[in-house]
Amino acid sequence: MNPAFSVILLTTLTGTSQGLFLAMFGAHLMHALNMPSIDPGSDFYIAGTVVSLLLAGGGLVASFFHLGRPERAWRTATMWRTSWLSREVIVLPAFMGSVALYGLGHLLDWAPQAVLAIGAAGAFFAVALFICTGMIYACLKFLQEWATPLTVVNYLVLGCASGVTLASASAAFSAASLTPAFTLAAVALTLLGLATRSASLIRNSRIRHRSTLQSAIGIHHPRIVQKSQGLMGGSFNTREFFHHRTLAFLRSVKWTFLLLAFILPLPLLAFGALNASAPLLCLAFVIQYIGLLAERWYFFAQANHPQNLYYQTIS
Repeated sequence: MNPAFSVILLTTLTGTSQGLFLAMFGAHLMHALNMPSIDPGSDFYIAGTVVSLLLAGGGLVASFFHLGRPERAWRTATMWRTSWLSREVIVLPAFMGSVALYGLGHLLDWAPQAVLAIGAAGAFFAVALFICTGMIYACLKFLQEWATPLTVVNYLVLGCASGVTLASASAAFSAASLTPAFTLAAVALTLLGLATRSASLIRNSRIRHRSTLQSAIGIHHPRIVQKSQGLMGGSFNTREFFHHRTLAFLRSVKWTFLLLAFILPLPLLAFGALNASAPLLCLAFVIQYIGLLAERWYFFAQANHPQNLYYQTIS
């Protein structure tokens, strides 16, 4: 597939937003369960919700650049009974609304039980949004690289990893008592993300595609060679369903995102936690997020649409 940077930004920005909110709510829940050592104060939650909303809002704005007719975007929610995309369109505003109310509750000092309930709703919508986003791709059985539960798992784990890494960097500035816990969680999630993403890479490298040139044209000769595309120029098919990059370029992107998203952040997180260094933790988040941009590009580019059996040879 041809990766659309608007969708790459949508999925990575909202994923980080969801992970950040889940980290904040986790700290809030621990404090509510009579753990007084975990009390960052309202300012931490207010600032965190603002950052979470900005990230989710940035992803939402980016998604509009992927629409041919943005003024008709509201129609995407009408097929919620059968479409995971429609469900995502409904759940994302619900998540953002819950986050906004959660921050407002801390700002206006609402009753602790009410703020905790709003936070629980926000956490539910965050997890539901991960599932909806992942299932948009996992439900496409003809794209065998995506049609696996690992797609949903990776969206969840990688989003949480980047969000918790950002939470650890934020805590280093305003809630030092939370930094060790957040950093430890970020390391664990990064390692888990490395394991689950590696599992999907290994799975995809062993795929035996159901569609072949022989099955496409109904001729079962062992050697079929394409001589002509049949068109003088490009088309929607050649532009949108193939990335026009070499296998060597794809391999370089794969090793780049494995290095940036998983390997390099680990020592930065460890040293940042040991030295209580906010700059190191911020650097870990920036490097990891760049790596996730590359990971998401590779995720889309690796999917081999069956129509490419015909078109990519000429493309």
